[in-house]
Amino acid sequence: MTDHEDCPDFDPAAGYAGTDDAALLVDLAGTKMPFGKYAGRYLSDLPERYLLWFRKEGFPKGELGRKMAIVCEMKANGLEHLLRSVRRLG
Repeated sequence: MTDHEDCPDFDPAAGYAGTDDAALLVDLAGTKMPFGKYAGRYLSDLPERYLLWFRKEGFPKGELGRKMAIVCEMKANGLEHLLRSVRRLG
């Protein structure tokens, strides 16, 4: 589910322009869900169906929503293991 016909200008990383990719990965790897059923879990450990629901209904506003959108895209493309690897190194 990586196509975004409904939002062709979708760029979850847009709020991170000028941010070093490694710094973004470290930040994403250490971010935990602050509320709800999965409170306290790392974003990369959230079920993909949960993130897809947010993508459909709308991610939270601000930094958390941007991070969740990036993690959602990473999961859809099988890349969440990168965040787990970064977390293990930290």
